Amino acid sequence: MFTVTSYIAGVKARLTSEEKGATMVEYGIMVALIAVVVMGSVLFLGPAIAALFDQVTAAL
Repeated sequence: MFTVTSYIAGVKARLTSEEKGATMVEYGIMVALIAVVVMGSVLFLGPAIAALFDQVTAAL
């Protein structure tokens, strides 16, 4: 027997499962963007930090 309650429960179950997949994709994209920012900052700041350590080493 078809009821509105069973229909709503079915729709809710489908939306919930799809939402979990979308959330995982969003987290994956966020992790990828964070990795790109970290790599870019290391490439940009790396030589300056290395020079600072060289100065400290020479001073010691």
